[in-house]
Amino acid sequence: MALRAQNRNPAALAVAALLAAACGGSPPAPEWQSNASDALQAFQQRYLTGDTKGADSEFQRARSELTATGRADLVARAELVRCAARVASLVLEPCRGFEALRDGAGPEELAYAEYLEGRVPRAPANEPLARLVAYGVQLRAGTITPQGIAAAVDVASSQGWRRPLLAWLGVQLKRAQDAGDSETAARLKRRIELVSG
Repeated sequence: MALRAQNRNPAALAVAALLAAACGGSPPAPEWQSNASDALQAFQQRYLTGDTKGADSEFQRARSELTATGRADLVARAELVRCAARVASLVLEPCRGFEALRDGAGPEELAYAEYLEGRVPRAPANEPLARLVAYGVQLRAGTITPQGIAAAVDVASSQGWRRPLLAWLGVQLKRAQDAGDSETAARLKRRIELVSG
């Protein structure tokens, strides 16, 4: 089963890798594949909604399932899923978990890591998380427009993703403050307070 990384979001990329390992038409897929896939999806949802403890637990569950295979490429993909969720939430630090596995990563993982770092362009899939990651990459590269920032806010808001929404609202707030737009800044502060609960 061939993967087209440029047309998949990080979770789909990891899930597709797990399913590809199961292709072959023989016995049913091992339990670790569905466990790892479910845990990665749960990690993403919990991370994006702001549940750090739950996200960490789900990620460790996925990583445990994947490390049992001894396949660095699958563990590297899981680390990229985590890094992509962080980029979408404007946590723009190095992807240390992936870097520790770089030598065992395949070409798709290496290309996606370069993309997350803002070194190579890529057209995102038309999925909310893939679009939000793309906006985070644009911010990192310094190429994002005010319309892109507004679109990122809209994506995070429409999905109910508290963590990236707060991060992107913070970007809008700083821009309004830097421009001396006190009315917009006040409105954004009220929205941030509402989201923060």
